[in-house]
Amino acid sequence: MCSFPDLACALSGAQSPCPAATIRQELLKEGFHRDLLVKVELGVTGEAAGGCAVAARTRLPPGIYVDPYELESLQQHNLTKAVLIPEVVDVEAPEYLAPDLLVVLYLEPDPRCSGCFRAVLPVHGRYHRPAGEEPEEAWVVLKSPEVLVCCCDSHLLMDCWEPAEVEGPCPGKALSPCQWYRARHKPASKETILQVPVGLREHSSLVCVLTLFVTVLCSSLILAAVCKYGHFSPAVTCSE
Repeated sequence: MCSFPDLACALSGAQSPCPAATIRQELLKEGFHRDLLVKVELGVTGEAAGGCAVAARTRLPPGIYVDPYELESLQQHNLTKAVLIPEVVDVEAPEYLAPDLLVVLYLEPDPRCSGCFRAVLPVHGRYHRPAGEEPEEAWVVLKSPEVLVCCCDSHLLMDCWEPAEVEGPCPGKALSPCQWYRARHKPASKETILQVPVGLREHSSLVCVLTLFVTVLCSSLILAAVCKYGHFSPAVTCSE
């Protein structure tokens, strides 16, 4: 037998014609190189969610980026599907010189949950401007993504969602364009924050000197190894 609160909740859910999706995101691993896990639950189950493709559109702040070469490699192995805007990303730029990055991440059905979708996207933290006197950490806040849905083979409550301006067909529907919709969703319960260590400004000279020294040393060792063990044509010689 159900209690009154449970019954009221059930009736409220039954009367709601437009269920809201639930989205969660989490940063995995530690350090500068992380994995962004995104999970979406559409709020419907069974055949209602069949034939639907789900994507998460998020804007990454300047303090975090996606490596396009790494993403291309993952997509070649069908491990991750995503679109970067812009496609060209300066992976060496510090946080204060980098722009925002728009990412459309395609999610895969989660076999452990009906109507659930998930995906993992590798992300990387950028170096921040050195601090003044005391070492500190910079906080990079990731806002809740926007849920996009296209159901080419289903009539899943299209009246509940607003059309979204997203170019490109549904995955697996390369020859038949499909309208993407912006699904009503509940934002993530808590903010996703990447903590990035920040160095001291007074250490800048020491860091530059050590970096230059290590670069010259390594270059000299490489050049010595090439001259000693490399194979050259008769016209090329190395002085001892």
